[in-house]
Amino acid sequence: MLLAQEVRKSFGELEVLRGIDLTLDRGDVVVLVGASGSGKSTFLRCLNRLIEPDGGRIVISGEEVTARKADLPKIRRRIGFVAQSFNLYPHMTAAGNVMEGPVTVLGEAKAAARERALEALARVGLAAKVDVYPNQLSGGQQQRVAIARALAMNPQLMLFDEPTSALDPELTGEVLDVMKRLADDGMTMLIASHEMHFARRVADRIVFIDEGLVVEEAPPDEFFGSPREVRTRRFLSRLMSWETD
Repeated sequence: MLLAQEVRKSFGELEVLRGIDLTLDRGDVVVLVGASGSGKSTFLRCLNRLIEPDGGRIVISGEEVTARKADLPKIRRRIGFVAQSFNLYPHMTAAGNVMEGPVTVLGEAKAAARERALEALARVGLAAKVDVYPNQLSGGQQQRVAIARALAMNPQLMLFDEPTSALDPELTGEVLDVMKRLADDGMTMLIASHEMHFARRVADRIVFIDEGLVVEEAPPDEFFGSPREVRTRRFLSRLMSWETD
């Protein structure tokens, strides 16, 4: 489903990605962890070329994203992207926001797109909110609309960039529950997150990125129980100290 080889990115003299390698098979759930500024978000945005990588190779579903003549609109239709900010249209209802992609990108008739939107909103637990505007929804509900908007495009791969970081703690759980259901349904997912309990519970693999490099990659039990690398142990030790403060 995903092959990334030696992905590099610099901003001026700051080298953010120093050669990231990663693979995902269909149905994999992989969680990227690491300190803020480690390169997780930049890497996710390089995968669909929202940020242009400086080097390396990215292949998604057999299409080389980094090819000079890559059909980016076609490739991006296969990739759902959910960011920290919801970026919903305030003048559109929940259903209107979810319909927008199928209508404008896929050219679908509005009636069919609305049916698709209702299905996606039901999938994230918002069947009762289809005609509600964003300012009438909680932050957790708005993020679930954003997830439904991505799902309405029938993506083959879902990318999540810290999807709960803008939410109050009490709203985080409802978004993570939706993501767990997607994982249980077999959705291929790559998630940048600080939610360690979620990562331990849902991920097939944890990938620790530090200073633009993959330092360690392992199943959750191994990653949390017996990390191999000194930098990983330091990272987890800091997390444990924060949680117990």
